[in-house]
Amino acid sequence: MRAYIVVDLGFGDSGKGLLTDFLVHHFEAGVVVRYNGGAQAGHNVVTPDGRHHTFSQFGSGAFNPYVKTYLSRHVVIHPKALLIEGNILEGKGVPDPFSRLRLNDQALIITPFHQAANHIREIARGANRHGSCGVGVGEAVEDALLHPENCILAGDLRNPALLRRKLQSIREQERQQVTALCEENSAEVLLSGKFEIFEREDVIDTWISSISQIDELGLVVTDSVLEHWLRDTENVVFEGAQGVLLDAEAGFHPYTTWSDCTATNALNLIKEIAPDSSVFQIGVIRSYTVRHGPGPLPTETDALSSIVSEHNKYNEWQGEVRYGWFDAVLARYALGVTGRLDSLVVTHLDVLSRLKTWKYCLGYKDYQGLNDTSIEATISGDILTNFHLPTFLSLAERTQFTEGLSTVTPVLDDYDVDDETVIQKIESLIGQLVGMISRGPSAENVEILNSFPS
Repeated sequence: MRAYIVVDLGFGDSGKGLLTDFLVHHFEAGVVVRYNGGAQAGHNVVTPDGRHHTFSQFGSGAFNPYVKTYLSRHVVIHPKALLIEGNILEGKGVPDPFSRLRLNDQALIITPFHQAANHIREIARGANRHGSCGVGVGEAVEDALLHPENCILAGDLRNPALLRRKLQSIREQERQQVTALCEENSAEVLLSGKFEIFEREDVIDTWISSISQIDELGLVVTDSVLEHWLRDTENVVFEGAQGVLLDAEAGFHPYTTWSDCTATNALNLIKEIAPDSSVFQIGVIRSYTVRHGPGPLPTETDALSSIVSEHNKYNEWQGEVRYGWFDAVLARYALGVTGRLDSLVVTHLDVLSRLKTWKYCLGYKDYQGLNDTSIEATISGDILTNFHLPTFLSLAERTQFTEGLSTVTPVLDDYDVDDETVIQKIESLIGQLVGMISRGPSAENVEILNSFPS
């Protein structure tokens, strides 16, 4: 069996859905395994006949009637949203999507109380929001770390009595945590109406009833089912979520996600379930930089906003989608975090045709605080070209680094907008061959280059 692991080398939104859909078609993969992240994912796929779906929890190969989706234990699941997404897919012509979906029984579950607490925290932060997607992933993970005895796993969805007891405990835990926030920011939080969910007695029973179909359909299983599925396919795609620059450890605190965004989880699953597989790690990155929500974006520019056609739009919690020129410093950092790649995929090259010149960042000036002795950095003259964040850094030190990264001045250069020369320039900037490119939103817009593994 060949396993293709898809890793986003940016802040997310690099084209993981497009790439997963392409790999499924090209290699006739029978299974897509989600190996990190959760219900906040937004992976866009456009079919050749014009159907579009933003995949959140189903694998991005689900438009193909023979492809199965497996949500591993590393995925944080929003059960009600999962059922809604399945119904939406069925309405878009996907036959019986739930028959090809399974959830690992150890996957963590988001409850209404986690999502409400997520909203309250972001409202209370005011102008200092972290850019949460508003789904409650972080709250569910944090709650599970603080109170492991009460966290809800997918296997608990088969036991209504246990589920109700745990929900009652979670409600009280989250109520205590957000009460102080409501007192400090009473007007804004109370006007939002988000705290009411902790006062209503009908929430628990209503929620249990609304997700009962998951147990009725037999969606919750153990990894033995995945083992069986993998014996019946020659190729499998491990679809990542978010991006390496948002990684819980390697990202720029506090603008990070509660997940390992590298290939680590996928590699561990393969080692456990199919250790004899051939593994190909594929990194995906745009021909420019994109970020949805707040946080550092050193090459940010208004020049791209009017020419990029984006499926992901403004939302209440993340705000606007932001764009910047290609950032070789961040790309090299992401490659260092990810480790070995078998291939690099550059997406959204169609934007080049709408540009007079393509710009890229060689390094940063004015990097106050970035050359601290605890930061491993390469500085040429007064330009910082590479950096590495040691794992022993405290959150305070990581926050300080983030603040410094938010104030740097990018050193930019111009280049021809020709596809071939841009690809060659990216390869020389980051030291990684490009194996595939895309010039549009559909698998038909993808082109394989000679260096792509097969």
